[in-house]
Amino acid sequence: MSRNQARVQAISQITNRTPKAVTMPEPLSKIWASDVFNLAKMEQCLSKNAFKAVKKTVQTGAPLDAATADVVAAAMKDWATGKGVKFFSHIFYPMTNATAEKHDGFIITNSEGHAITEFTGSLLIKGEPDGSSFPNGSLRMTNAARGYTAWDPTSPAYIMHTENGSTLMIPSVFMSWTGEALDKKIPLLRSNSALDKAGQRVLALMGETEIATLNASCGAEQEYFLIDANFAASRPDLSMAGRTLFGASPAKGQQFDDHYFAAIPERVQVFMQDLEDKLYKLGIPAKTHHNEVAPGQFEIAPYYEAANIASDHQQMMMTLLKLTAKRHGFVCLLHEKPFAGVNGSGKHVNWSVGNATQGNLLDPGSTPHDNINFLLFCGAVIRGVHLYGPLLRAVIASASNDHRLGANEAPPAILSVYLGDQLERVFNDIKEGKLLKSEVGGLMDLGLSQILKFERDPGDRNRTSPFAFTGNRFEFRAVGSSASVSGPLVAMNTMLADSLNWIADQLEVELAAGTNVAEAAIKVIKVLMEKHSNVIFGGDGYSAEWHRAAVEDRGLKNLPTTADALPYLRDEAIVKLFSSTGVFTPVELESRFEVYSEQYLLAIEVEGKLVVDMATTSIYPAAVEYLSQLTTTSSAMSSLGIKLDNSVATAVANEANAMMAAVTKLSAALAVHDFDSTEAHMQYAAGTLRSLMLEVRGHADALEGLVADDLWPLPKYAEMLFVR
Repeated sequence: MSRNQARVQAISQITNRTPKAVTMPEPLSKIWASDVFNLAKMEQCLSKNAFKAVKKTVQTGAPLDAATADVVAAAMKDWATGKGVKFFSHIFYPMTNATAEKHDGFIITNSEGHAITEFTGSLLIKGEPDGSSFPNGSLRMTNAARGYTAWDPTSPAYIMHTENGSTLMIPSVFMSWTGEALDKKIPLLRSNSALDKAGQRVLALMGETEIATLNASCGAEQEYFLIDANFAASRPDLSMAGRTLFGASPAKGQQFDDHYFAAIPERVQVFMQDLEDKLYKLGIPAKTHHNEVAPGQFEIAPYYEAANIASDHQQMMMTLLKLTAKRHGFVCLLHEKPFAGVNGSGKHVNWSVGNATQGNLLDPGSTPHDNINFLLFCGAVIRGVHLYGPLLRAVIASASNDHRLGANEAPPAILSVYLGDQLERVFNDIKEGKLLKSEVGGLMDLGLSQILKFERDPGDRNRTSPFAFTGNRFEFRAVGSSASVSGPLVAMNTMLADSLNWIADQLEVELAAGTNVAEAAIKVIKVLMEKHSNVIFGGDGYSAEWHRAAVEDRGLKNLPTTADALPYLRDEAIVKLFSSTGVFTPVELESRFEVYSEQYLLAIEVEGKLVVDMATTSIYPAAVEYLSQLTTTSSAMSSLGIKLDNSVATAVANEANAMMAAVTKLSAALAVHDFDSTEAHMQYAAGTLRSLMLEVRGHADALEGLVADDLWPLPKYAEMLFVR
């Protein structure tokens, strides 16, 4: 098929597509968690003693004995096979932000040669995938391939249905034969444990007597793009890199602000309904969906859940977004910046901490100045972000997220905390030795009788802040759309645990000196604010003035690229943070630096090779063919005495030659591999390679505006973003 024929055929197939039949969704009460082996299902099919033991494990993390595991395994198998399942998988999350699964059958054969189903507690508890091909950051030698998966009973098993069958999925951790964490789940569970231990210390010192297990909660807003699969199939960059490496801006982008919250396109609405039915069956509480800012961009947001469950559900959601999109003829793009010139996609992680006895400890209530537990926990967050801002930047660092951070669509690469006017005033009053009554927001009266009056929030939202308090939680807005939420949650939980331990140490000193509990808490918060209030900022995070003041006046770090951020995983203070809380050993933390650095370098290398290949084999031939047509036509006209303007031909020739000169430089730069350190290699990729890729793109995008449309080989932005 010739170059433009593929584009023409794609548009024809899209515009003449037979709409998918719309079916009425089943009632939520009927489908909710129907494919999840949760506590409700267990209570129906386990003995009272077995259920009591499992419930205790799920709610408190208590160990589960082998006999109970056998009972649970048998019940889980009977439930799954009763729904047509023949295979099970220990599903886990390696250090690649991806999901991994190895499928095993329930089948065994007996001595008579008959096939029977079997699933024991030992099979439930432990799996043994070959771990040799997963990145491990030098935690194992190449010949040491053994790795173990182990059932996480705090996250319920579920059935994943696909067009080709159904599988019982068992959420698991993944570790090496020598016991090091090779995944995202083990550190998250450890960080929750560290948070619980530190939080219990503080609450006990504050006089609380009944203290349930503390846990972080998470609700992650997922942004994504949908483009028709016919277009994606004609774009090697989308297929292999997840983003467009070439593409001129169309006449219309998002400048009219007409896509945000607009009516959802019918085809997309059908996709969303299908997706959400699947999510509900898996117990994933999808609550909100809408059009996002950029054309072709959408968002789905779940209700809050315990951090470990939320993290698992996020991975499941990303998998289902892609599978369901394919079923509807779309490709779902989770890349942070798939299209230049329009907004990219993030994953705002809403994070809080609480328990069953004290509730949400980041909820200030109506009088935050009187809520000392809240002030201590909120103060702990402030201290954590100030001390470990570079860590928070490192855990959201990736080659893809670098394209988004710092632009006028996403928070800058400087970590600061936004509290809102009311809370900022409360903390400043404490810092200055006074504590005034906080202001309520007041009633919002629009002067319209048909609109009911409602209470205004005491503070506005700051959309330029990377770490903003939003009423009863903090919103970490810099997380990338393709990322696992585990990394950010681990960092936030651990920094909070460290700060709570510091607060507990200070409280113990004050209480031992005879200070009463309330005064001791205020004294500790005052010291905390004197040391760490520089990180609080409520202004425009995009402004040049803030970028200067943050670094020069406040001593904050500006880390614009992954190459700048990842080395902080080796920083002595961060190594100590993780080792002292038991979340990472120094060896495990070093492995993360190595794996994430390698992923960064490989991503840029793949993009660089794609740029060379696409420019050389697709774009340059199109330019040459158009030049040939122009020169042939010009010669023919000249023979008739008609002189044509040759400026377009000259421009095409100049841009084509300049593009290929840049391709030559990029090819040579990609061949360089002799670097003194990983850090130096990353800086080279961030600086030299990406600059050369942009140079090639600049000329290629100029050619897109010059070469005849019927010769251009790649689907254009106007088609991909607007043809639905």
